[in-house]
Amino acid sequence: MALWGGRFEKGVDAFTQEFGASLEDDKAMAQEDIKGSRAHAKMLAKQGIISNDDAAAIDAGLEKISGQIADGTFAWDVNDEDVHMAVEKALTADIGTPGARLHTGRSRNDQVATDIRLYAKRLCEELLEGNVELRRTLLSVAEKNLGVVMPGYTHLQHAQPVLFSHHMLAYFWMFSRDYTRLVAARTAADANPLGSAALAGTTYPLDRDYTTQLLGFDHAISNSMDAVSDRDYLLDLDYACAVSMMHLSRLCEEIVLWSSTEFGFITLSDSYSTGSSIMPQKKNPDFAELTRGKTGRVYGDLMALLTTMKSLPLAYNKDLQECKEGPADAAKTLLDCMAIASGMLETMTVNAKTMLAQAGKGFTAATDVADYLAKKGMPFREAHEVVGKLVLYCEKHGKGLEDLTAEEFQASSPLFGDDIAQDLDPAGIANARVTYGGTGEAAVRVQLAEAKERLAADEGR
Repeated sequence: MALWGGRFEKGVDAFTQEFGASLEDDKAMAQEDIKGSRAHAKMLAKQGIISNDDAAAIDAGLEKISGQIADGTFAWDVNDEDVHMAVEKALTADIGTPGARLHTGRSRNDQVATDIRLYAKRLCEELLEGNVELRRTLLSVAEKNLGVVMPGYTHLQHAQPVLFSHHMLAYFWMFSRDYTRLVAARTAADANPLGSAALAGTTYPLDRDYTTQLLGFDHAISNSMDAVSDRDYLLDLDYACAVSMMHLSRLCEEIVLWSSTEFGFITLSDSYSTGSSIMPQKKNPDFAELTRGKTGRVYGDLMALLTTMKSLPLAYNKDLQECKEGPADAAKTLLDCMAIASGMLETMTVNAKTMLAQAGKGFTAATDVADYLAKKGMPFREAHEVVGKLVLYCEKHGKGLEDLTAEEFQASSPLFGDDIAQDLDPAGIANARVTYGGTGEAAVRVQLAEAKERLAADEGR
């Protein structure tokens, strides 16, 4: 019979027991459960609710179980409903009556809430480390390829030449914002529900500040009903993971495009590519595509939890058992995908000549030609029209702006001089943009320094 079975005359049907169990999902936070129980027992003894001898026996027994779980020798019983019951049952079987006193002043509701918060903090810390590693790789790629010029795009059409480093640093800043969201998720989880009991608190003289200190929480939660029913911090974690996966998906979409024959901007390492079962020539960007695809499952994890929570009255409801699997999946998926992205970036070959050749195509110098006229005194709107007509002329005659003679330029405006040629060089166009935040090498060097400073600060946390 279940540990809560005193109220019931009949045992639980095998199927309903299996349906209601969460042991497999719970195993991931077994160490958090033990940590919470050890703190609870220590507090009970401090308050004189159980004896010091009982507390010592409980602590030693839980430490033993912790070691068994860590080395894989703990005997999980498939009939146990959850990790909390599994650990308590094993403890009582090992040390006897003191083990049965562990649950004094505690409900599974605040026990579960404590475990999940500790587990969420651990997941956030792992993700923060993964995020820092990915950004470190992006910085390295940007530094190594500082002089590489590529076409910048809007609407997936050639727009203006940019430095490849500038493009990579755009992702650095995206993932820096993701770091901030993960910190916020960890902060949201950093509150102690232990001592709230089922929903109303308890008549035992618990010291919640003491367990807060022992468990490394920032503060105890003020309202017992909110403490056992709140899962907002998991939504924060899911959301942070979803946004970061969106950024990874954007990056991987570009990796897929850039590694194609049509672009040829990069060559992926064999370690991050696969072949075809029928076409011997193929080298497929499967891992970039998988990362892009896995974004959907993380979005699903967020939507699933939002939907689970939307109609729950206070306080605890069994629906909340469904809150654990999604965030754990989202965190693992993101962590794996960040590692994959970091590996792809670190090992890919950047084809600088191909990028530069493409940076000069598609009339990417058009804006600078219009600026040339504006600097000569022509209103920019008129200059825009003049250059638009030049582009149309080029298209009709199968030319690029770089192919036009001085006479052809001057036919469209007498303001054009022989010096227009210097405004048609892709590298010169990119590097001329030296305002703060621009793509010119001088501006990118400033940006690199700021990125290093930001990364160092985040690493220091």
